[in-house]
Amino acid sequence: MQTQAVEKPLAPSGPILEVQGLKTHFFTRNGVVKAVDGVDLTLAEGEILGLVGESGSGKSITGFSLMGLLDEPGRIVDGQLRLNGEDLRGASPARWRQLRGEEIAMIFQDPMMTLNPVLRVDTQMIEAVQAHHKVSRDQARDRALQTLTMVGIPSPQERLRAYPHQLSGGMRQRVAIAIALLNSPRLIIADEPTTALDVTIQGQILFEVQKLCRETGTGLIWITHDLAVVAGLADRVSVMYAGRVVETGSTSDVISHPMHPYTHGLIASIPTPESRGRPLVPIPGMTPSLLNLPQGCAFRGRCPRATDACLVEPQPVQVRPAQWVRCWHAGDPDIK
Repeated sequence: MQTQAVEKPLAPSGPILEVQGLKTHFFTRNGVVKAVDGVDLTLAEGEILGLVGESGSGKSITGFSLMGLLDEPGRIVDGQLRLNGEDLRGASPARWRQLRGEEIAMIFQDPMMTLNPVLRVDTQMIEAVQAHHKVSRDQARDRALQTLTMVGIPSPQERLRAYPHQLSGGMRQRVAIAIALLNSPRLIIADEPTTALDVTIQGQILFEVQKLCRETGTGLIWITHDLAVVAGLADRVSVMYAGRVVETGSTSDVISHPMHPYTHGLIASIPTPESRGRPLVPIPGMTPSLLNLPQGCAFRGRCPRATDACLVEPQPVQVRPAQWVRCWHAGDPDIK
């Protein structure tokens, strides 16, 4: 049953999301942690963007920044952030409350960050609908039931009456995903939401979110370290390292022809049928401390192609149509 809960006015023309020079810093006793340091992102209607990188690269903090969910000592210190043309840097707390869940939603890696342990699932889902739409409780419940069915939850009527502790970890995550989809937001930020799910359910969720984006025009940012998921899900991919996007382009171009040594290293460390029986090639070293980043390119200490030129911070360059790389040695023929 379709309800008023999913009806939307037409969005303005142009990208759903425009991010330019986003900088999110944490001001600690030990110094300034530059968790996000000049990130540029764009997202078109119905597009899926994969945001990829190791732990500590700034992916999740980028997502929290886009949601206005930063706590002290973190704050956005520079950059532009526009959703449907609206400048969110100056949005009031009241405006952010209107936007979250209605225009922009986030699926967290830990479902207990979304679910209230002392409220039944139906109470939480109905409140999430009625917070943004003037619909009856029955209409809101119908929408909740429809969304639980969409994400593959068996016996959804029974699950609606359950408390979070009565559900398995995977089931809780699917409920959290359903809550994010309730109001058909313009933008969904998914922070590794399928980590706790088995492969079959993960595939079902990926299919459903792709279908949602195509049918409703919802934009999706899928934050993950799993390039295999991105390869089958995303239209474009942005690779992050040490708080910056080091390569971005269409998924097929970036995965088949990686131009940045870090992207190449990520791909080379993934097991494939061709690599069966052979040791994988890990990226040497560790991600540098964001409190004390090296001069110039942050990856140079781990890069096999580093030269003296890397002591100067590289700027993004376009190496092929719609593929940008932040590297002095982008497309070097010695990087296979």
